[in-house]
Order: sequence, then C-alpha cells, then structure tokens
Amino acid sequence: MAAGSLLRVLRRLSQDPLGLLGLCLVLTMVFFAIFGPWLTPYDPFKIHVTDRFQAPSLIHWFGTDSIGRDVLSRVIAGTRIALSVGASSILIALVLGLCLGLTAGYGPRWLDNALLLLFDSVYSFPTVILGLTVMTLLGASIATLMFVVVMIQTPAYARLIRTATLAAKNTEYVLAIRSLGTSPVRVLVVHILPNIIGPLFIIASMDIPSVIALEAGLTYLGMGIPPPAPSWGRILQEGFTAIRDAPWIVVAGGFPLILTTLGFTFLGESLRDLLDPRLRRIV
Repeated sequence: MAAGSLLRVLRRLSQDPLGLLGLCLVLTMVFFAIFGPWLTPYDPFKIHVTDRFQAPSLIHWFGTDSIGRDVLSRVIAGTRIALSVGASSILIALVLGLCLGLTAGYGPRWLDNALLLLFDSVYSFPTVILGLTVMTLLGASIATLMFVVVMIQTPAYARLIRTATLAAKNTEYVLAIRSLGTSPVRVLVVHILPNIIGPLFIIASMDIPSVIALEAGLTYLGMGIPPPAPSWGRILQEGFTAIRDAPWIVVAGGFPLILTTLGFTFLGESLRDLLDPRLRRIV
C-alpha cells in the first residue's frame, strides 16, 4: 500500500517540471554526500603550495585555492557536511517540536501558556545574532552549530504542532474517543499524530536549505565549522579573501548552495501541493 502511494506521488511529481527538477537536484546532492569520498579526484585536505591559484582546467575543474587544494574535491566533500548538518539538525528539532507542540496543544491551559511564552521568547531573537552568541559562548564546532539550529527551529515546529493539535482535539471523532475514556497518550499517538505529521515533514524538508545557508553563513563569519573542514561557507570565505586572484573559488562555493536551495524548495513546494494543498494557507 505504501509502495503504491509512493509510486502515485512519483508519477504525479513527474508531471510537475519544477518538482521533477527539485527531486533530481536533491538526489544528486544526496548521491555526492554518500559517495563523495570515492568521487573526489584529489584529497580535499592535501596541500600543494606550488599549485596555488590555478585556474579551472581539465586537471582541476574548479581550480585550486590559496594553498593548492583542489576546489572541486572540497566542494564535493562539503556536500556531506552540509546535508548531514542540515538533515540531522532538522530531524532533532522536528522530534523536540513534535513533543513540545503536542504537550502544549493537548495539555492544561497553564502549561500551554508557559510553553507558548517559551516558544515566543526563543523565536523573538534574530537568528544570526543568536547563532553568533551561542557559537561564541560554546565554541565553534559541528555539535554547537547543530545546537543552534535546534534552538532556532524547535519553537517554529512546536507552534505549528500546537495549532494543529488544538484544532484536532476539538473534532468530533477525537471528542468521541476521549468520552470513551481513552488515555491521552493513545489519543495523541494513534488518533492525532498521524493526521498532522505528514504536512510537518514537508515543511521541515523546505527548511533544510535554510539551515545549510545558516551553517555556511556562520562559517563564513568564522563562527561555524572550524577549519580545515571543507564547508561551503569556508570555501566562500577563502574565495572572497582572494577574489582578485581567484574569482572561481567564490563561484564554486556559491553554486552548490544555490542548487541545494532550489532543489529542496522546488521539491518541498511540489510535494506540499500534491499531498496537502491546505498547507498553502498555513505556510
């Protein structure tokens, strides 16, 4: 049944040019993230000072950087970092937001108000300022960066789940189930959660490129993933430092960011329209 539904979604997705383009871009990025270590033509960390600032050629397709590292190899290696940070952070934020949103929407009024105040307090901080503050206090690392993303995204998902839970718990079928003495946990897990989890996954998939851009932005500012990790933000930072001598580095660092953003955005919007058109009124 699930396989048949998936085939129907893929068949309808193939009829949407932008959705199909988004799917191809996302699958391409996932392919490079998984098989990147076997696809890089050179070691992305190996330094060749004598080959510094070589222009794009058949030997180095994207040229080399200031210390002779192959830029294409670093871009491919950065794909795994970008997708792993983006997908992992969003998944953690999704789980936490789901638990907090269900609790706020189904719990007593005082708990709902307390959690809503917490969501609004965290959500009111500017994203970049909050990220820079936490990275300064805890130090630049992948774990700290993921913590920042979880802090930023969890309140947004929790508010969406809270709203959906409040609407679902007042429907006739849920009221009937509650009148039979069904436990709150069973009502939430069996009867409410399946009706709200699907649209949330679509919204989360569209947030992945935003997280990747945040990681690249913080790394560009020197507060993200520390060197020598081949992050796309690090490649952009190195490219702007030497933009007069090697403008191709900036292009190589920005190109995958653009493709990833377009891919997830096109795919997410297409899936949203296919699976739940009502989300147009929410997103």
